[in-house]
Amino acid sequence: MADKEIQTTVDGLRAVELYFRTIREISNGNTAFYQSQTRLNSPKLGVLSPDKYRDVCEMTSQADKLFQLEMLQTIEACRTFTERELNFGWISVYMPVRFLKNEQSAKAVAEICRKQEISTNKICFELSENLLAETDGKAAESILNMRNFGFHFMLTDFGGSYCPMMRLSNFSVDYVMLSPEVSNYIGRDERSDNAVKSIISFVNEIGSEPVADGVFNSRQAETLYSFECSYCAGSLSGKYMAERYVRRRAET
Repeated sequence: MADKEIQTTVDGLRAVELYFRTIREISNGNTAFYQSQTRLNSPKLGVLSPDKYRDVCEMTSQADKLFQLEMLQTIEACRTFTERELNFGWISVYMPVRFLKNEQSAKAVAEICRKQEISTNKICFELSENLLAETDGKAAESILNMRNFGFHFMLTDFGGSYCPMMRLSNFSVDYVMLSPEVSNYIGRDERSDNAVKSIISFVNEIGSEPVADGVFNSRQAETLYSFECSYCAGSLSGKYMAERYVRRRAET
């Protein structure tokens, strides 16, 4: 992407469009949180999903400009969902790891929430597994500073084939979303189940809440709950949808 001011609209559409899916409590099936996913409306390439633009975007300052738009749309969604009387703890918004390396990052996001008159505890910053490659301490310090303002953090895609698991202990994130690979191992055999249980125990023992991804049936969910994982996402919980379709279950 060219390093210039990102457009707020493209052919009359938002340049950035957030979609949302439910993270549910396994024990009762109720909505706990909403996870967002960003899609870009490109004038030449059409609608782009994150895997088509994130890596290139994060090589430039374009990632910071994109994050500002995503943050504002997440705040708008918080207001909209509250007006619809939806019960949710927070809505996630993707944060580029590079943003955490800025010493002013905590104050910047807190100021956005202050100006927009939204509670910081309604926002959860979603971080990719790239966080685990950070070793200079700056990202870890920014996470602590933002948590002191009331923000939440969730690391995604944890426990996959190439994830350096032990490095998670360097970062005080509230939630850890497990890679869909982890859920896929459930029920294969006793060794596989024990491996899944060990990953969940590790997350719990360092003080974070595990969230299972890729859960597609109730048997998986029940097994995860028996392993002390309280939250799940995936086809069992619901797919990503545009903001206008997010309603209470009784209305859908």
